[in-house]
Amino acid sequence: MKKLVIFAGTTEGRRLSEILADAGIAHTVCVATEYGEIVMREQTESTKAMQTAGQPIVNLHCGRMDREQMQKFLHDEGYEIVVDATHPYARVVTENLRGAVDTLKSLEKDAHFPIYLRLERKIDGITEADGIVTNVQYFENNADCAKALENTEGNILLTTGSKELAVYCASGRLKDRLHVRILPGRESLEQCMEQGIKGRQILALQGPFSTEMNAAILRQYDIRHMVTKNSGRAGGCQEKLEAAKMLGIPVYVIESAQKTSDAAGKIPGTDSYSFAGICGKLGQLCDCKISQQGSLEICLAGIGMGSRDCMTKEVQQTIETADILLGAERMIADYSARIEKKPYYMAAQILPYLEKLQESEELAQQETLRVAVLFSGDTGFYSGCRKLYVELQEAIAAGQLRGSVRILPGISSVVSLAARVGESYEDAAILSMHGKKLNHLPTTVVSHEKTFLLTSGSEDIRKIGRMLTETGLTDCEVIVGYQLSYPEENIRILMPEQCVEVIEEGLYTCLIRNPHPQPEPLTHGRADTCFLRDASGTEGKLRRTPMTKEEVREVSICKLHLTVGAVVYDIGSGTGSVAVEIAGLSETVHVYAVERKPEAVELLRKNREHFHMDNMEIIEALAPEGLEELPVPTHAFIGGSGGRLMDILQTLYRKNPHMRIVINAISMETIAELQEVLEAFPVEDEEILQMQVNRVKKLGSYHLPQAENPVWICSFTFREGETGSMDKVKKALLTEEENGNRENGEVQR
Repeated sequence: MKKLVIFAGTTEGRRLSEILADAGIAHTVCVATEYGEIVMREQTESTKAMQTAGQPIVNLHCGRMDREQMQKFLHDEGYEIVVDATHPYARVVTENLRGAVDTLKSLEKDAHFPIYLRLERKIDGITEADGIVTNVQYFENNADCAKALENTEGNILLTTGSKELAVYCASGRLKDRLHVRILPGRESLEQCMEQGIKGRQILALQGPFSTEMNAAILRQYDIRHMVTKNSGRAGGCQEKLEAAKMLGIPVYVIESAQKTSDAAGKIPGTDSYSFAGICGKLGQLCDCKISQQGSLEICLAGIGMGSRDCMTKEVQQTIETADILLGAERMIADYSARIEKKPYYMAAQILPYLEKLQESEELAQQETLRVAVLFSGDTGFYSGCRKLYVELQEAIAAGQLRGSVRILPGISSVVSLAARVGESYEDAAILSMHGKKLNHLPTTVVSHEKTFLLTSGSEDIRKIGRMLTETGLTDCEVIVGYQLSYPEENIRILMPEQCVEVIEEGLYTCLIRNPHPQPEPLTHGRADTCFLRDASGTEGKLRRTPMTKEEVREVSICKLHLTVGAVVYDIGSGTGSVAVEIAGLSETVHVYAVERKPEAVELLRKNREHFHMDNMEIIEALAPEGLEELPVPTHAFIGGSGGRLMDILQTLYRKNPHMRIVINAISMETIAELQEVLEAFPVEDEEILQMQVNRVKKLGSYHLPQAENPVWICSFTFREGETGSMDKVKKALLTEEENGNRENGEVQR
């Protein structure tokens, strides 16, 4: 293996040493200062046990060298590869090292002259598009910058290091105003002393520094001007600019010419490479694979209502230290990331982005990249956080992503509104209208003294007003929280009729107070008289659409064995009494009411609106043809088949051979057909029962019993059938056609 040396002095140099050590490539790291040696020695502690041919895999060399000393060092040690990973502004060191290598190459007697490779730091230009540039001046060198500062007043924070300190101390107008941030090494401190910098002017600190830390220093020392090199993201330039913007402090930037690498990571016309490029080149030269794989630290963070003041400290710190910031445009607009931010908040956007990111130059240069995904409110309260968390965990488990995921909670607007109006919320109903239909809002408000609502905007406020008015809840008051936590925050108490006049767009959270809540019923069931039944008939006459009676309706629904999230077909829906009852059981249930008669469809729409059942969809079609394009059902109620019971069941079985079926039958033809159904289809848990309801009605001074039609209720569950089961169905269909059993009547709805 070739003998390799890295001249370090940057984060990238230390990272490259780590990667080479992990690949088992022995090398030497040269640092100029005692402090640099301390930092590198801390890093190499973990590699002590790693050896190549009995020697440590990483050796350290400490001390400054001029060109002649570099040449002698490289020659005497016999290094074949020299990597220059010194600071981009350490131009003299780079010139000396390149010159030393060139001299060795020119000496014909030297048979093993080294290959020189320059590791160029990626330095992004500072542009208005970053959103952090306010008052920035640029200079080609420190001398020009110092001259510009002579015409200013106030304290100066110098973050360019100790090497250029003499340039700024040469002027008496600057020296006493300086506050110098340097590395906490002996050499840096000695240079400060040589220039007459007092102890109170020295900030000996090791980075990295967050935006918050930079801002704290600017405030503490009453800084009026800040000087920095454009050292790129790795050098913490962005955090300095953000802190200066927060406090309105001008920034003086020493620029460095930036070079662009090609697809292979090499900078054309030079011996310089990007980080990924130099790893690839070293892999070729050392004839081994060098893995640059870092990992992602992904944090899903709830930012509360939006204002920075309402965030937890932990979330604030996560945002400030994030390399990558993701979230809806509104949530990330006021923040900056060390590398970039994207308006991504859905898993379909985020997963491909992260997969691409983990192969990027940025992750190659760092052991980990911190990714923050922002969610409004609290991550566990009507949030998309959970879904994304599950998909990220699955991607990590499958090896698509390298890293970890954690969740940080936020403060919900419901919690904030409750506090502002002095209410508790543990005894309240809490619902969300954001991006969804609320099927049970009227019944929820009726049975609760307090109902909190997350909304999508002013349209939802108007919708709430109309709903309360239409359902007779006009004595309710609606407490409307507008733009909570923002400067324009406003809380109003409105009556339902006032809600319909709200037009101002923004973020709304509501509390509906019902002064007369009714006890929530523990049993389902609506009286027959609650449903609309009259429909237009011929010659302007009214006819009553058939309806499954209350008692039969309740037993039939019980026999369906409904579950949360059920998809139910109500075939031959009539007035929709069964569909409405089922839809009213849970907002998670979705009902498709299938009806072919126009007058019945009209009544279906009226009853759906009357009971506010948004989870009930009306399908005007003939069954089974109208079932083909519907979502796969879990349950079906058949109250009217139009003489096509076998066709309908065959379609249902094909769509879901495990679904639950309940059939109502009144005519003898349909009753006789039930036995054929049970023989033709593979079923289990089958049951047939007959119901007859007698009602006592008052006639004059007498109370006379009046019988309703007897109804047969057949219930069963499809099961995966054995070979030939569908042949039985076809045979039954053929027999049905031959017998002419296509004219049986429909059950009352």
